[in-house]
Order: sequence, then structure tokens, then C-alpha cells
Amino acid sequence: MTEGYGTTFPRLRDAAGTVWTDYTHHDFVEGLRDGTLPRKAFLGYLVQDYVFLIHFARAWALAVTKADALEEMRACAATVDALVNHELSLHVKTCAEAGLSEADLFNAEEHPANLAYTRYVLDAGHSGDFLDLLAALAPCVLGYGEIGARLGPVPDDHPYADWIAIYAGDDYQQVCRDAGALFDGAVARRLGNNPTATPGWDRLCHRFTTATRLEVGFWDMGLGFGR
Repeated sequence: MTEGYGTTFPRLRDAAGTVWTDYTHHDFVEGLRDGTLPRKAFLGYLVQDYVFLIHFARAWALAVTKADALEEMRACAATVDALVNHELSLHVKTCAEAGLSEADLFNAEEHPANLAYTRYVLDAGHSGDFLDLLAALAPCVLGYGEIGARLGPVPDDHPYADWIAIYAGDDYQQVCRDAGALFDGAVARRLGNNPTATPGWDRLCHRFTTATRLEVGFWDMGLGFGR
């Protein structure tokens, strides 16, 4: 299914090497897959992921200001809407069942792994250009799509059916296809038709791989909540 994510993403994914597998096949992910992940770990992760998505939405809003074309601005603005008005709803619903309000989530103290990741992404946008920011954003957007496609579908009585359904579902998979097309167009516009031969390519690989390493740290954090 992930073949529809464009051509830039698989090149960066391959350049990341084993770090990508560490991320997409992390023990946290495998616990989601087989339902053995402790609920305490999942809820701790959801709280931090809510905070993460707030900053992630801010990063996509920053991308609107970094964009060079109207279609780029529209795509980034649509992603902000999807994050703020749709993806966060699962976190709110699940945490409400555990007695946590949305205000509790919004005001939660950020874990150091969360701080490291979100501030890295925002710094990529502030100190770099549109491509730097997309390369830092891509592992989360497209990695979750790849994970969802691998894990789903699952039976309705699976402990993490709701989470898996979000990322395996048609709506999120379309988000990934759109993000892949945005990335491809942005690369072609700025680096030409042979981007891997340009000086900027190594920088994008470094951005992408670093963000992927921080995703691994995010899963490590999640597992820690279950101990």
C-alpha cells in the first residue's frame, strides 16, 4: 500500500537503513500489533502523543509560511486541519475513558523524548527551508501510514483496534499519499529531476534519519510508561 507514498519517501527510507526498521518494527509497535502492549504504556504514550501533535500542527502551520507555491500552502493548511480537528479526537476519546480531560492532555508535562523530537522538527523549519521541514515531518506522517498498513485490519475486539483502524484506514492512507505527492513536488521544484545528485540531498537524508531516530526514542518512552 505504501507504494502510493511517492518516490522521495522510499529513497529517504532506504537511506535511513536499519533505523527505519527500528522505528516501524519497534517493540511498542509489535505490542500494538499482537495486543500485548500494557494499557498503561498505551495511555502514557497517548498523552504525550497529544502534546506532540499540538507541536506537529504548529510545524505544519510553519510549513505554510515556508511554502513557495499555492498548492503547497493548501496542502500544509489541510494537514493542520486534519491534525487539530480529526487525529486528536482518538486521543481525547481514549483518555476520557481513563478519566483524563482534554485540558489534562493539553497541559500535560512534556517528556524529554517529546521535547527533543518536537523541538528538532520546529528547529528544522525555523533554521532550514521547506524541504528541511518536510524531511523532518515525513517519518511521522508516512511511518505511521506504513505501520498502520502493516498492522491492519484487525478484529473489532482487538485491544488496539481503534488506533490501528485510524492509521490503516482509507482516510489516513490518503493523507500519506497526499503528503508523498507534496514532498515529490517540492523536491522537483527545488532540486530538479535528479535530486539524489544534488548537494542538498545528503542534508535531507540527515534530517529524515535524525527524525526517525527520534521516533525510536518516542516509542522507547512509550514502553517506559508500562514499566
